[in-house]
Amino acid sequence: MLNMMKKMWGFSVQMLILIGIYQVGNQMVRIFHLPIPGTVIGIVLLFLLLSMGVIKIEQIEMAAEWLLKHLGFFFIPISVGMMTIGSVLVNKGLSFLFVLIVSAFIGLISAGKATQSVIMKNEKEKVNYRDHVL
Repeated sequence: MLNMMKKMWGFSVQMLILIGIYQVGNQMVRIFHLPIPGTVIGIVLLFLLLSMGVIKIEQIEMAAEWLLKHLGFFFIPISVGMMTIGSVLVNKGLSFLFVLIVSAFIGLISAGKATQSVIMKNEKEKVNYRDHVL
């Protein structure tokens, strides 16, 4: 029982950290009148905090895993919202499709290049380690 309470408390704290970063991103957009969604600013801010070591992955891991596990559920409101703008989709549907395809390819290419560079780096480290040990 105590272990479960600890887990729930930890999850709640992690979720509050993520919600806080999200809110900071939204406030930055509002204050500085940025033409970028607050969620994007929040993700960039989270990336910077993780990169600088201000936030450790362990401090948000449980909540982030839960959010990723239920990611599909969060798209339901978006899908329902898309149904209400049918006339826009009829008029601008090809433009939307083009943007979706191009952005998907950019994402795939970026992810592929990043993965390749990590694999190459690991391979070089293995070779250097083997050379050093032998």
